[in-house]
Amino acid sequence: MFEKLHQIWKAKDLRRSILFVLLMLVVFRLAAHIPIPGVNAVALKNLFDNNQILGMMNLFSGGGMENFSIVMMGIAPYITSSIIFQLLGMIVPKIEEMQKEESGRQKINMWTRWATVPLAAMQAYGMIALLRRSSSGILGAVSPFDLLAIVITITAGTVLLMWIGELISEKKIGNGISLLIFAGIVAVIPQKVIQISQTFDFSQLFMLIGFAIVGLITIIGVVIINEGQRNIPVQYARQIRGNRAFGGSSSHLPLRVNMAGVIPIIFAISVVLFPSMIAQFTVHARSVWLAHFSQQVIDLFANQLFYGIVYFILVFAFTYFYTEIVFHPDQIAENLQKQGGFIPGIRPGKHTADYLAYTTHKIIFAGALFLGLIAVLPLIAKYFTGVQAFAIGGTSLLIVVSVVIETVKQIEAQLTMREYDGI
Repeated sequence: MFEKLHQIWKAKDLRRSILFVLLMLVVFRLAAHIPIPGVNAVALKNLFDNNQILGMMNLFSGGGMENFSIVMMGIAPYITSSIIFQLLGMIVPKIEEMQKEESGRQKINMWTRWATVPLAAMQAYGMIALLRRSSSGILGAVSPFDLLAIVITITAGTVLLMWIGELISEKKIGNGISLLIFAGIVAVIPQKVIQISQTFDFSQLFMLIGFAIVGLITIIGVVIINEGQRNIPVQYARQIRGNRAFGGSSSHLPLRVNMAGVIPIIFAISVVLFPSMIAQFTVHARSVWLAHFSQQVIDLFANQLFYGIVYFILVFAFTYFYTEIVFHPDQIAENLQKQGGFIPGIRPGKHTADYLAYTTHKIIFAGALFLGLIAVLPLIAKYFTGVQAFAIGGTSLLIVVSVVIETVKQIEAQLTMREYDGI
């Protein structure tokens, strides 16, 4: 490890890239602590501590929502915009064709940035309206001009983070959006450690040790699932051109256990959040039946057992759904056939596509089950212990470990390229 660190420090351009990324993360954390005036910070913190759904929204905002900062929406609108265009690629043939070409992908990226702006404005207005309707006194009276200024400021904060994320990605030191979320998660650890140390009692020692062991096992599980893959053998036919023979080699096609990453959890959070958010707007409606129904919806999703079951099922289902979006067995089978490749014992074409689809569905069952358990892990721990078990939850651990693995791989790839250049 120390040898790798020494090599990184010796590579001048790589060192500059890492320092630039760290500087951008510092800028992000500073922005996350610049609050918008007129907010009751204590009441806001209590609301996020006692609400599992808002806590997950705060996670993907990088911690900025808890402070009602200028970057309170984080990069969630950008993620939503990206997901929308990925889904459109499945139903709009023109967008699907554009995704296959570099110029088309650049256009889609530009549209994704433009769509982020109205999404950020709508989400900012929705969050402000929710806080104004809450009975916690979080946000006082706001004039229409102040409301417009707040929405514009929050939208500009999202655009700023989107720009910072793309600058980080250009340095090839990990994905910029993932690193911003990673920074927001890791930033809460010192505060949680201080809180635990201040309220520490020796009677809690075995419970804390148990939590540490569960956390370690979770990290090991995340690494195993993230790196787990099944290698499908591929054989390439030998081709004769003139007096020379080409091909005849063997390779493998890696099928990952977790192809979807944390996207299913983001999808599930959006769906679980939607009924409660709508109910919060209508709970004070003049219509008695609508107000009563809205209160029932809020109470239902406040039930930890119901919330956990629905959350698990949605994560499990969205894992399969998103894998269908990103993995196309028909295209892979077609490309293999064009290159003269085939899977031993499987006929090329449709039979290969069916085999890959069947194998993938079996493999991702373990990945979907794991993601679902990771998502509800804090709820399970809280049910058995009665306390919030982890400084960061299972989803947070999944994101942190995944980002660290991805970043380390990209840095090692750059070091390997420099070794080849030296040769």
